[in-house]
Amino acid sequence: MENKEQRNQEYLQFIEKQTPKTGWFNSLFHAFIVGGMICCMGQMFGDIIRSFYPNMDLLRVGAWINIIVITITILLTSFGVFDRIAKFGGAGTFIPISGFANSIASCAIEFKNEGLVFGIGSKMFFVAGPVLVNGVAYSIVVGLIYFLIGLF
Repeated sequence: MENKEQRNQEYLQFIEKQTPKTGWFNSLFHAFIVGGMICCMGQMFGDIIRSFYPNMDLLRVGAWINIIVITITILLTSFGVFDRIAKFGGAGTFIPISGFANSIASCAIEFKNEGLVFGIGSKMFFVAGPVLVNGVAYSIVVGLIYFLIGLF
């Protein structure tokens, strides 16, 4: 039993040595810069759309911004560029909608060799599936609470 605990302790020390050390301030700063740049690019796309179509309502402009950001994220993921941006930016790339698009696109790219149905179709939501399920479930709960509060 002691041999097992010693082995585990040695393994943890090995992992501690191998893990790259990053400061929390640098991680936060990089996430802030990259996430801010993604959001600024989204705002830029919205401003460009509004300059061409000034009568377009904000809801539709927001939908177009999402489509553009998702498309660019999927393209960057397919060329392997988004992984390098994510390694630098950390949570700054995954908090905006670009992180969701990356999680779906990367799974689709990874499992494309297994075919359209059993590969891309079934494994595309491998990472994003739990997020969707929880989002729908919590939306139902909040909607029911909102509905019940509205009755009183």
